[in-house]
Amino acid sequence: MRRSLSLSLISAALALPAVLLTSTQAHAAPADKPQVLSSWTQTSAASYNAWAAARANPGAWSAYGFDWSTDYCSKSPDNPFGFPFKNSCARHDFGYRNYKAAGTFSANKARLDSAFYEDLKRVCAAYSGATKVSCTSTAWTYYKAVDIFGVSPANGTAA
Repeated sequence: MRRSLSLSLISAALALPAVLLTSTQAHAAPADKPQVLSSWTQTSAASYNAWAAARANPGAWSAYGFDWSTDYCSKSPDNPFGFPFKNSCARHDFGYRNYKAAGTFSANKARLDSAFYEDLKRVCAAYSGATKVSCTSTAWTYYKAVDIFGVSPANGTAA
């Protein structure tokens, strides 16, 4: 009886790493997470549209463990002078937060900021005349703010 119990305990102990490995694998993000993140943070309208579609259905992407949280345009107005910059700010937050979590923020910051500026310019493309000039100037100001003040993980957590 004692020997049988000992063998059972040894067998259970040997099986534990396999159970833990299976459990860990079940919670691991898909291997293509970096590629998906990259595809949603490029400067193109197609990249923005793909991100927006995913954001509308984040449950479909839950296995990836993306951080969808946002404070939109942080301490700046989300819709300055009536220009709808809120979603551009949300995508910018998405890029900052997820690249920080991946430990690759510094290598991607310039592109994230450029994508933000392109998103803002696409918003401004809907206007004409002096309103477009005002929008484009505001977009430039928002871009320069993140370019200069966007914080790397080593220096803080602002997004």
